[in-house]
Amino acid sequence: MSKKQALGQHFLRNREILERIVDVSEITQEDTVLEIGAGMGDLTEVLINRAKNVIAIELDPSLYKILKERFSSRENLTLIHGDALKFPYEELPPFKVVANIPYYITKSIIFRLLEAPNLISMTLTIQKEVAERLCAKPSTKAYSSLSIISQYYTKAEIKFYIPPKFFSPPPQVSSAVIKLDKRKEPAVMVKDEKLFLRIVKSAFGKRRKMLSNSLKSIIDEPKELLPKIGINPQKRPEELNIEDFAHIANSLCNFCKN
Repeated sequence: MSKKQALGQHFLRNREILERIVDVSEITQEDTVLEIGAGMGDLTEVLINRAKNVIAIELDPSLYKILKERFSSRENLTLIHGDALKFPYEELPPFKVVANIPYYITKSIIFRLLEAPNLISMTLTIQKEVAERLCAKPSTKAYSSLSIISQYYTKAEIKFYIPPKFFSPPPQVSSAVIKLDKRKEPAVMVKDEKLFLRIVKSAFGKRRKMLSNSLKSIIDEPKELLPKIGINPQKRPEELNIEDFAHIANSLCNFCKN
């Protein structure tokens, strides 16, 4: 395995597909755009031709050197040699993300970006399976805690799929381009966001079990509490929608106050 493969980097160099990715991202000449994992700079080149400012982050020192040489004359590009998981996104002005995310940090970087108050949208090329989980609906195989958390903060839509043959080296899985538009307000109202997220993660941590078992670490006697608030304790987490989980969290807050 090469160093680039170990970092989960699969380079997408097809210009037509890169242009299509930037098209669906809806960036304009007024936008600040962040690219994570700039690689060889093929997507970077399309972005700096379309956006007002581009910030490109690359961890690999040899690729960072290539990027510096390739774009030495481009004034609207800021290159960052560093770890995208440690970048201070909170300090950026309103920004959009367009990136071919290294597979091994996909979920971590999405959660990290969602914390940034000035995030407008993310247009990401990621594994097909992860993209489908981000968009999944209740009572489907792909539905998970990732589905609820992403849809709590964003409106997610898969734009198109990319077969492995268009990448170098080709990954073992198909990829998808997904756009996540940050909501101005979360999808549901919750009194305690941390509790809501804990409940969601705990429920899906044991997704094959009934709620009465999977929520024991958070709720005392869930078999007794859940029926009182209109939730069947024998249901499994994938049968509940985001409103159901918000209802559980808000009801628990009310019980704690009484």
